[in-house]
Amino acid sequence: MGGKQKTLAILAGAALAAGLTSPAFGSTTAHSPAQRTAATGSGMSVVEWNRELITILGDPKAQPSTVQPTRSFALLQAAEYDAVVSITRAGPAYVFSVSAPGGARADAAADQAAHDVLVALYPAKRAGVDQRLSSQLSAIPGGPGKQAGTTVGAEVARRLISLRSDDGSSAKPPRFDPGDKAGDYRPTPPAFPAPVFTNWGSVKPFVLASGRQFRPAAPPAVSGAAYATALNEVKSLGSKTSTTRTPDQTAAAKFWAAAPVWNVWNQVAQGLVTSQNASLEKAVTVFARLDLSLADTAIAMYDAKYAYHVWRPVTAIRLGGTHYNPSIVGDPHWTPLLPTAPDPSYPGAHGALSQAAATTLAGFYGARHHLAVTSKGVTRTFAGFQDTATEAWLSRIWSGQHTSLDNRAGQQLGTQVADFVARHL
Repeated sequence: MGGKQKTLAILAGAALAAGLTSPAFGSTTAHSPAQRTAATGSGMSVVEWNRELITILGDPKAQPSTVQPTRSFALLQAAEYDAVVSITRAGPAYVFSVSAPGGARADAAADQAAHDVLVALYPAKRAGVDQRLSSQLSAIPGGPGKQAGTTVGAEVARRLISLRSDDGSSAKPPRFDPGDKAGDYRPTPPAFPAPVFTNWGSVKPFVLASGRQFRPAAPPAVSGAAYATALNEVKSLGSKTSTTRTPDQTAAAKFWAAAPVWNVWNQVAQGLVTSQNASLEKAVTVFARLDLSLADTAIAMYDAKYAYHVWRPVTAIRLGGTHYNPSIVGDPHWTPLLPTAPDPSYPGAHGALSQAAATTLAGFYGARHHLAVTSKGVTRTFAGFQDTATEAWLSRIWSGQHTSLDNRAGQQLGTQVADFVARHL
């Protein structure tokens, strides 16, 4: 996309237990007529629970800063998915298939599963979550089918939370000792914060066998020509005072940094499910595949980041005068457009996560699906999912965060994870 893309109108709205292998997915079972009737329901309830989680995460005190939010999305959506397919038998279970009587309501199961996961993850937010459940269940006619559905949902949530209780996500992150050789990651200016999620690559994935399953190849040496070319691009386009970055590239850089990228892609899915009037079954499948892909991409990405611990562009440019690469001219005062994220550079997070999301959603809606993506009240439009993901990772060059080497490795990783998850769910 680069400078060819257009900025458009402003609208509104946009991590199994340790030691286990990947979950065993159930086999598809045909619907019975009773089960089909019980599956009747709108995908809007799934959207509402997804929104509820984004609202909860808006409180920075909602969960420990050492816990990656993509884990919460995966737990929520996997629970809703398994609750629904336990009743409908419309697809393979992610991990649990709970026995359900004929006539059990799948929509009630999804609501109860979502509620119980969020209460388990965020007990301090119970009042609001209870209110959401009451509102959702009030729209479902009373009777034994509704009660059976909530029983199924509660059991799925209980099993899933128990299964993930020892997945490594609550482990204390190890201290990171910065290196002093050219290319070694070290904290970045101006605040020089300690790097985050140093343990996340060791968290048990939801679908992958391990965080290193798709680890990218080692990046080019920082002393080589490929690195010099990539870094000089960031030096020019990503500087706070750049004269080569276009106004639209500046706008895109700020747009993609305004909110967590996993929130943005979940909001994209919300819009798609809503505009297509998706059924309950379709909605739980879209969100489960999206958020399991994002969660496992985050784990795989942090595995690679701390395996290679590559320094960030701001460090590389400011230390260019140490002559580690003859094709790089240092600038000890160079400052990126936006503050640098506190973790190693390779692979890039926006490249990995956005590519995983775009690959997943294109699998449901087609590659050339027109999108209006909103973040913090600003909307940008795109001709398809890949255009959207491409701008997301290019924005990290324009903001001075990443090189194209980081982004290409992230793109490859996100594609591989999303394709793997799609083959298993």
